[in-house]
Amino acid sequence: MSRVEEIYELVLKGRAKDISEKVAQAIDAGDDPKELMNSGMIAAMAEIGERFSRGELFVPEMMISAKAMQKGLETLKPFLSEEESAGIGTIVIATVAGDLHDIGKNLVAMMLESSGFEVIDLGCDVPVDAFIQAVKDNPNVSLVCASALLTTTMPAMKEIVNALIEAGLRDQVKVLIGGAPVTQKFCDEIGADGYGEDAAAAIRLAKGYIAA
Repeated sequence: MSRVEEIYELVLKGRAKDISEKVAQAIDAGDDPKELMNSGMIAAMAEIGERFSRGELFVPEMMISAKAMQKGLETLKPFLSEEESAGIGTIVIATVAGDLHDIGKNLVAMMLESSGFEVIDLGCDVPVDAFIQAVKDNPNVSLVCASALLTTTMPAMKEIVNALIEAGLRDQVKVLIGGAPVTQKFCDEIGADGYGEDAAAAIRLAKGYIAA
């Protein structure tokens, strides 16, 4: 088994304690940092997403693998070029105002980062103005992801879309929404661009928009 394959397996198994040492060994041996990231870590997280979609594993396993990926990236980033470490796209993500639930949002954020995105995580209970300011402060942002677990906080998602329009930023970003009470119908009604029913679906959507 190659070192890239070993790193792939460590991410799959969520071996956060072991992956940093393995990445360092691979770098010392002359392996290509970009290959370690793409063929090792990102490929492993893509497989995790597929297994989740098939019902072969669940949220806890996804989070464990995502944490292992993050540990590996921490070791790898100093060896990547500035362009490579910048990621495939930049995303602002947060749970909307009035909602303190962040488990789903945190999982999506970790999965996005593990898939090669630069993630700006604003946290939970985030007001609309903070979403807009984050886009203004980071002109390279191409996606805004909003999460809500309460039906009472879902209207904030429409406020985000409207605020982006008012700020003249709507054409700059795609808006993805998700959370237990959120539906595709609601997404269409508020003028958002996409709805992810779970973390794996959110990652697929994000990748699709970046590639488009």
